[in-house]
Amino acid sequence: MLPYLALTLAMLLWASSFIALKYVFAVFDPIFVLFARMVIATLCVLPLLLRSNSRWRYQAGDWKWLLGLGLAEPCLYFLFEAQALMHTSASQAAVITATLPILVTAGAMLFLAERHGRQIWAGMLVSFAGVVWLTLGASASASAPNPLLGNALEFLAMICGAGYMLIAKKLSVRYSALLLTGVQALMGSLWFGVAMLTPWGTWPDSLPLWPSLWVVYLGACITLGGYGLYTWAVSKVDVARAASFINLIPVFSVALAWLILGEVLNLSQWLACALVFGGVLISQKKPAAVQPVEVRA
Repeated sequence: MLPYLALTLAMLLWASSFIALKYVFAVFDPIFVLFARMVIATLCVLPLLLRSNSRWRYQAGDWKWLLGLGLAEPCLYFLFEAQALMHTSASQAAVITATLPILVTAGAMLFLAERHGRQIWAGMLVSFAGVVWLTLGASASASAPNPLLGNALEFLAMICGAGYMLIAKKLSVRYSALLLTGVQALMGSLWFGVAMLTPWGTWPDSLPLWPSLWVVYLGACITLGGYGLYTWAVSKVDVARAASFINLIPVFSVALAWLILGEVLNLSQWLACALVFGGVLISQKKPAAVQPVEVRA
């Protein structure tokens, strides 16, 4: 049961990140938030790495996979998601994460030679139609000034997330979850540190207490805890089974957004959400086994 408990807790942490990011982006520059988040995560994970005997068996060419792991997530994933939350609501962005299990399954078919039937593709099309409906049916508001752009950016973040999950599964055989999390945190610190030296990065004039504590939470709890728990769990269970837990994120996030941010979806958006989840259910449902026909002499 431990891997499944770890996955559930990781989903709850990741769901809360939509709320935390929406809150701190109203105070700090997004690039600064991501840089601080990655530095805090690195400072937390390094002492753990130094005190542990983390498992690693480097093979020739692994540097490309390790680089791809960190580039997919957190670098590009966080960049797309940060910009998405500047344009759409936390609730809508969270619903789009329901497409991630389908993307992971499709990626496993294309890159890991896993074979699946037409059902997965039918589910993907239905779910994608729900995402399009959610995006086109959304109206601009204070929490979602440009939902069309924001939801499109969040979907790009999901593609990066799928890449991360597939690579993490491949590398988890030779590297511990703690080591892979450290690689991600360090690469994120370097990536967003360089971004802070460009005109896109803005250092804050002051550090208000509560927004600063949220940034610490993002780095220490969500980045270190969420990714550490998921990477450990994915080394114990199938990647497709682990990816199905992503469907908990929209449920947690919509509830948290309603409780903390006061966000409410309209009827059209709820119907679009139902279509997204319907596509996920279609893709996850196992086809009925074909019963052999009894032949009598």
